[in-house]
Amino acid sequence: MKSHSINGELRSATGKKSSNAIRKEKNVPAVIYGGEKNIHFQAHKREFKDLLYSADFKIAEINIDGAVKKCVLKDVQFHPVSDELVHVDFQEMVPAKRMILELPIRFKGESPGVKTGGKIQQLMRRIKVKVSPENLVDEIFVDISHLELGMSARVRELEINDGIEVMLPGATPVAIVETPRALKSADAETEVAAPAAGDAPAEGDAPAAE
Repeated sequence: MKSHSINGELRSATGKKSSNAIRKEKNVPAVIYGGEKNIHFQAHKREFKDLLYSADFKIAEINIDGAVKKCVLKDVQFHPVSDELVHVDFQEMVPAKRMILELPIRFKGESPGVKTGGKIQQLMRRIKVKVSPENLVDEIFVDISHLELGMSARVRELEINDGIEVMLPGATPVAIVETPRALKSADAETEVAAPAAGDAPAEGDAPAAE
């Protein structure tokens, strides 16, 4: 399981005024909840960068004054104009306590439809699940080795370990192998050019000379 370390310090005060003062120092106010008590802390904005801007799922190991809490990222707030990071929420990983989070979906295998010129489109990059820390994985796989042109993989085909509950209907599409326009045009031209089997000569046509 991949992890990311964050070094923070407890906040001496909370509230709008305190938060604004923290941001002026290029720090970000944050909170950890879900454990015995909520923990309000602050950390420099660079501490969050590799966690927030990664396609991978990572556990946050937050060191606050020497005490380390293992957490998952739950919510991020950005300034609507400047797009600056303004607040981060974490949930503490408590043994046997299930969490709702989103895990990245990865492909496994090679699609025969792609090999013949199709293009695979990933319709869903993350899947919402409910899982306890003991059963947590950092990615969910779907096998695409059976996908021909025009076929799709659905949530019910995801490789889900015991202890993980998927929060979406099984029929929800995850990926589809699209047929390129050039292949569609070529197929259409072939259908027009090839006469149907068993077609009789048109009325008035002369029989072929012997």
